[in-house]
Amino acid sequence: MENKEIGQARKATKVGVVISNKAKKTVTVLVERPLRHPLYKKVIKMRKKFLAHDEYEKCKIGDTVKIIQTRPLSKRKRWRVMEIVGLSPSEREKEIEEKG
Repeated sequence: MENKEIGQARKATKVGVVISNKAKKTVTVLVERPLRHPLYKKVIKMRKKFLAHDEYEKCKIGDTVKIIQTRPLSKRKRWRVMEIVGLSPSEREKEIEEKG
Protein backbone atom coordinates (compact mmCIF):
# COMPACT_ATOMS: atom_id res chain seq x y z
CA MET A 1 0.00 0.00 0.00
CA GLU A 2 1.33 3.42 -0.92
CA ASN A 3 1.66 6.32 1.50
CA LYS A 4 -0.94 8.73 0.11
CA GLU A 5 -3.09 11.26 1.81
CA ILE A 6 -6.80 10.49 1.98
CA GLY A 7 -8.70 11.96 -0.95
CA GLN A 8 -5.67 12.32 -3.22
CA ALA A 9 -6.38 10.58 -6.51
CA ARG A 10 -3.79 9.31 -8.96
CA LYS A 11 -3.81 11.48 -12.08
CA ALA A 12 -3.71 10.00 -15.56
CA THR A 13 -0.48 10.38 -17.53
CA LYS A 14 0.22 9.73 -21.20
CA VAL A 15 3.30 9.82 -23.45
CA GLY A 16 3.07 11.27 -26.94
CA VAL A 17 4.75 13.29 -29.67
CA VAL A 18 4.33 17.06 -30.11
CA ILE A 19 2.81 17.71 -33.56
CA SER A 20 2.07 21.43 -33.21
CA ASN A 21 3.30 24.32 -31.07
CA LYS A 22 1.73 27.26 -32.92
CA ALA A 23 -0.54 28.47 -30.12
CA LYS A 24 0.80 30.43 -27.16
CA LYS A 25 1.63 28.18 -24.19
CA THR A 26 -0.20 25.26 -25.85
CA VAL A 27 1.05 22.20 -27.70
CA THR A 28 -0.85 19.49 -29.55
CA VAL A 29 0.29 16.02 -28.49
CA LEU A 30 -0.44 12.87 -30.54
CA VAL A 31 -0.77 9.77 -28.35
CA GLU A 32 -0.70 6.33 -29.97
CA ARG A 33 -1.76 3.12 -28.24
CA PRO A 34 -2.02 -0.41 -29.57
CA LEU A 35 -5.44 -2.05 -29.54
CA ARG A 36 -6.39 -5.57 -30.62
CA HIS A 37 -9.45 -5.61 -32.90
CA PRO A 38 -12.20 -7.59 -31.13
CA LEU A 39 -13.25 -9.62 -34.20
CA TYR A 40 -10.19 -9.80 -36.48
CA LYS A 41 -7.55 -9.87 -33.69
CA LYS A 42 -5.23 -7.56 -35.65
CA VAL A 43 -3.29 -5.00 -33.62
CA ILE A 44 -4.33 -1.47 -34.61
CA LYS A 45 -2.72 1.83 -33.63
CA MET A 46 -5.34 4.05 -32.03
CA ARG A 47 -4.37 7.73 -32.23
CA LYS A 48 -5.77 10.66 -30.29
CA LYS A 49 -4.75 14.32 -30.08
CA PHE A 50 -4.62 16.20 -26.80
CA LEU A 51 -4.08 19.91 -26.18
CA ALA A 52 -1.58 20.39 -23.36
CA HIS A 53 -0.41 23.46 -21.47
CA ASP A 54 3.29 24.27 -22.01
CA GLU A 55 3.98 27.11 -19.55
CA TYR A 56 7.55 27.92 -20.65
CA GLU A 57 7.10 27.09 -24.37
CA LYS A 58 10.07 24.69 -24.37
CA CYS A 59 8.45 21.95 -26.50
CA LYS A 60 9.41 21.70 -30.16
CA ILE A 61 7.68 19.74 -32.92
CA GLY A 62 8.84 16.11 -32.77
CA ASP A 63 9.66 16.08 -29.04
CA THR A 64 8.36 13.16 -27.00
CA VAL A 65 6.58 14.48 -23.90
CA LYS A 66 4.80 13.15 -20.84
CA ILE A 67 1.47 14.86 -20.12
CA ILE A 68 -0.63 14.75 -16.96
CA GLN A 69 -4.34 15.37 -16.53
CA THR A 70 -5.27 18.61 -14.78
CA ARG A 71 -8.23 20.89 -14.16
CA PRO A 72 -9.85 22.50 -17.24
CA LEU A 73 -7.61 25.33 -18.46
CA SER A 74 -9.72 26.25 -21.50
CA LYS A 75 -12.49 24.76 -23.64
CA ARG A 76 -10.39 21.83 -24.90
CA LYS A 77 -7.23 22.00 -22.77
CA ARG A 78 -7.26 19.57 -19.82
CA TRP A 79 -3.64 18.34 -19.86
CA ARG A 80 -0.30 19.84 -18.82
CA VAL A 81 3.22 18.99 -20.05
CA MET A 82 4.94 17.21 -17.18
CA GLU A 83 8.36 16.64 -18.77
CA ILE A 84 10.13 16.34 -22.10
CA VAL A 85 11.12 12.68 -22.39
CA GLY A 86 13.00 12.82 -25.70
CA LEU A 87 14.13 15.47 -28.14
CA SER A 88 13.10 15.63 -31.79
CA PRO A 89 15.57 14.02 -34.24
CA SER A 90 16.69 17.43 -35.58
CA GLU A 91 17.36 18.76 -32.06
CA ARG A 92 19.30 15.59 -31.18
CA GLU A 93 21.56 16.11 -34.24
CA LYS A 94 22.27 19.71 -33.20
CA GLU A 95 23.16 18.56 -29.69
CA ILE A 96 25.59 15.95 -31.05
CA GLU A 97 27.27 18.55 -33.33
CA GLU A 98 27.77 20.95 -30.39
CA LYS A 99 29.49 18.25 -28.30
CA GLY A 100 31.71 16.91 -31.09
